[in-house]
Amino acid sequence: MKTVLITGFEPFGGESLNPSQEIARQLNGRVIARRRVLGRILPCVFGAANVELRRLLRELDPELVICVGQAGGRAEITPERVAINLADARIPDNAGQQPVDAPIVARGPAAYWSTLPIKAIVAALTAHQVPAAVSQTAGTFVCNQVFYGLMHALQGRRGVRGGFIHVPWLPEQAKKGQPSLPQETMVEALALAVAVAVTTRRDLRIAGGASH
Repeated sequence: MKTVLITGFEPFGGESLNPSQEIARQLNGRVIARRRVLGRILPCVFGAANVELRRLLRELDPELVICVGQAGGRAEITPERVAINLADARIPDNAGQQPVDAPIVARGPAAYWSTLPIKAIVAALTAHQVPAAVSQTAGTFVCNQVFYGLMHALQGRRGVRGGFIHVPWLPEQAKKGQPSLPQETMVEALALAVAVAVTTRRDLRIAGGASH
C-alpha cells in the first residue's frame, strides 16, 4: 500500500500543546483514499527538524508529504503557497537557537512552490464548513525551514509531492477572544486534505481565498 507522511511538531515557545503534534498522532495508521497515513513528530529545532525529515523520507518512501505546523493567531486552516530560503527567528527554538537573516540552504533557490493542490484543499474544507484560506507566507521560523527543506529534498524524488499546512491554536491554548479550532475539526480537516491531495493532480484555478 502506498503511504502518505504527515508530520507535526513538538510544543514550542513554552507551551505544553501543539495541535500539529496531535494531528500527526491521530492520523497515524489511518487509511485514506487507499493510502496508509504515517504520522511522525519533528523537533522544533532549526537544522535537526530537517535532518529528521530527510531520515523519514528515506525510511518511509512516501508518495505524498504534508508537514503541519501551528500558527497561533490565525483563524483558518491555511495551506502554504511558498517556502522561502530564510531563517529569521523572532523567538529561540527548543534548543535555544535564534538564527537571524540566515539561508536555509546555502546558494539554494530563493523559494520553492508547494506541489499540493492548495486551492482545491481550501475549497473542500470550506465546503465542509471548516474555515480555510491559502496563505502566502509560512513565516521565517522552523515551520518555513521544514517546508523549504522538504521541497528541496523532493527535487531528487520524482513524482513525490509535498507541502505545508498551518493550523490555528487549540481552544485550550487560546486566550479570550483569540481564534482557535477544536482538535477533532483539525484532525478531520487534515484527513480531507490528504484525500484531496492524492486524488487531485491539477489544482483549481480560482481567484481569491488567500490570506496572510
